This record gives sequence, C-alpha cells and structure tokens, in this order.
Amino acid sequence: MRIIDPSAVVRPEGAHNTKERVEFRNFDVDTKSRIRLTYAAMHQYQTYEYVQKKRQQWLKLDRAQLTVLEALNILNELVDESDPDIDLPNIVHAFQTAEKIREMHPDRDWFHLVGLIHDLGKVMALWGEPQWSTVGDTFPVGCAFSDQCVFAKQFDANPDSGDTRYCTKYGIYEPNCGLNSVFMSWGHDVLFSRVSVSNFGSK
Repeated sequence: MRIIDPSAVVRPEGAHNTKERVEFRNFDVDTKSRIRLTYAAMHQYQTYEYVQKKRQQWLKLDRAQLTVLEALNILNELVDESDPDIDLPNIVHAFQTAEKIREMHPDRDWFHLVGLIHDLGKVMALWGEPQWSTVGDTFPVGCAFSDQCVFAKQFDANPDSGDTRYCTKYGIYEPNCGLNSVFMSWGHDVLFSRVSVSNFGSK
C-alpha cells in the first residue's frame, strides 16, 4: 500500500492559499453531483429508527483495535464524497487540519491532536458502511428537521418528515432536555465520540 505523505505533498497553505474563508463549505455554487447525491441519500434514509439500528451495530466498539496511525492509514483509501473543498484522501485532510491548527495555535498541543484525529470515525466507510451513513454534516433525528441544514429540501423524502411522532418541533424530546438527550444522525462523529469517551473519559 502506498501512503501519501501530506507534509511533503499537500500543505494547508498550498492549493487553497488564495481561497477566501467565506469560499469554503460553499454548497450553493457549482456543487458536484456526488455531493448532492450523498446528502440526498443521507437526508432520505437517516431516520430515527435507522439511527437506533446503527447505534446498536457500531457502539459495541467490537470491530477492531487500532492505533491512531493505523486508523489514519486506513483513511488513505477514503475520499470524502460530501466535502466540497477537497478531492484527496482523508488522511491528507487530517494532516492539513492538524498543521493549520498548529500554525494558528502553537501553544495548544491538545488542539493539534484533535485536528489530526477528528475524522477517524470515517473508517466505517472502508468497513462496508455507505458514505451517506458515515461522512457529512450531522443533524438531530426524532424531531422536525432544521431548514438550516445543507440541502434541507431533501428531507421531504425522509419518512420521519411525515411521521407525527417525529415531525413536530420537539418530536420525542422535552423542551430544554439538553444535547446529551438528543440523538444525532448516524456518522463518524457519533462513533468517534464514543471511542474517545471509552478510551479517555468524558472530561
């Protein structure tokens, strides 16, 4: 397996150094069809029941034991279909993020590490999970979908949008219940947050 060395090939100040900050995360202009299709599937199939099924499947944390470097090397095989800013393997994004954070916050070594490992949950996509169930932005399920999500109109195809249990403002939740009580769409962030807590605690 050939591993890209991001420090030698792609620097964060490289391809995007002329791009203004407001130009990143732009889903409105010339959006690639693969991005729209990834979000369309995500917004259609990520129901409350689907999320519960995936939590039962993955949160046992019994798939593998990996070092950080081993997990990063797996991401050398993944190009995130939801990202409008980069078409390179996710390991490159990991090092770009860590290096940019180190440049901006040289005294916060814990922050450099967070930048490096923040997407490690995407290994699911190399273990059979579709990208629409792995990558992309997360959103609450079990209540009405927010019109502030990217491609929010796509939620019209989600069965929960017409289910009276889930389509009201609060849905299954009580007002002011707190984020710890809210179920988010299934993806890499949910998986890796559980991995982190299981290894390092919640503090």
